[in-house]
Amino acid sequence: MSDNGSQRLAGLLAEYAELEARLADPAIHADQATARRVGRRFAVLAPIQKAAAELRQARADLIAARELAAEDPAFAAETETLASELPALERRLSELLIPRDPHDAKDVIVEIKAGEGGEESALFASDLLRMYTRYAERHGWVTEVIDAQESDLGGVKDVSLAVKTKGVPDGGNGVWSRLKWEGGVHRVQRVPVTESQGRIHTSAAGVLVLPEAEDVDVQIEANDLRIDVFRSSGPGGQSVNTTDSAVRITHLPTGIVVSCQNEKSQLQNREQAMRILRARLLAAAQEAADAAASDARRLQVRTVDRSERIRTYNFPQNRITDHRIGYTAYNLDLVLGGDLDGMLDALSEADRQARLAGDAELSRR
Repeated sequence: MSDNGSQRLAGLLAEYAELEARLADPAIHADQATARRVGRRFAVLAPIQKAAAELRQARADLIAARELAAEDPAFAAETETLASELPALERRLSELLIPRDPHDAKDVIVEIKAGEGGEESALFASDLLRMYTRYAERHGWVTEVIDAQESDLGGVKDVSLAVKTKGVPDGGNGVWSRLKWEGGVHRVQRVPVTESQGRIHTSAAGVLVLPEAEDVDVQIEANDLRIDVFRSSGPGGQSVNTTDSAVRITHLPTGIVVSCQNEKSQLQNREQAMRILRARLLAAAQEAADAAASDARRLQVRTVDRSERIRTYNFPQNRITDHRIGYTAYNLDLVLGGDLDGMLDALSEADRQARLAGDAELSRR
């Protein structure tokens, strides 16, 4: 391991010991938000501490075995066995020390927007919403629709879905570590329910995945906000209620606008809109930092243009293709039912290989 690697390991192990002491103090649990944040970071560092301890023990065992072998040749075989195990332990620790995505332990907000294709696009957006909801159920995550605008045929024009882990994610691998790959344009090829001639149409929906921000991640000044209230409406302009409970928040410095109307009270809609705003501001800050650090990293697609797709869902062939890594499988029905792990594992492995090679991370290319 290089000097830089050794220094990085020493720093992380010191941080691990500090966090372990903090979590052992009952006082920290009086503030659940702080306890959870510290617990998540501790979970991220735990595999590194374990790998370092195993490597340290293996090296000590090898030294002891060599000393014994010098006195008794019967220990030579054990020495060879221990020596052969070291390279794998060293590789494991080196991989863990590769800087990882700082948001991996976070929960997320998934925004799905219908694009070109009218009602068919809105119906496809609802299929994607159902896919992510079922995937979350498979992993024991909690989902919450923060805001949604439905179409006349039961699809969704625009929906925001919060996805959360229960407790502290194992190894610091939270929802973001899995769903961050989903940001971009998703293209569908199928015969729409509105098509009377049986022709295959192509439409698209856009997906934006945001790590959910906590208060300590983003500071928002009250003077930077313009808050408007209006009457909620449903498909076709039908009034949902007769009070001005819907809320629109504009962040004046950035021009980011968030609207929420799902809840019955103005206060609840305001709280939900602030959740989305914090997540968008955190993502914007991260993008600015990434752009300053490297021009090589591409951002999630912000426009729903069918030519800029990351993935194609072909219903006639039951085929799904992720264009970023050339992944193709003929199990579209299972994927839409929430069986996303095969594809997400392939994306994670491609990202891991890119990190090992020292390239910019794959995520959201």
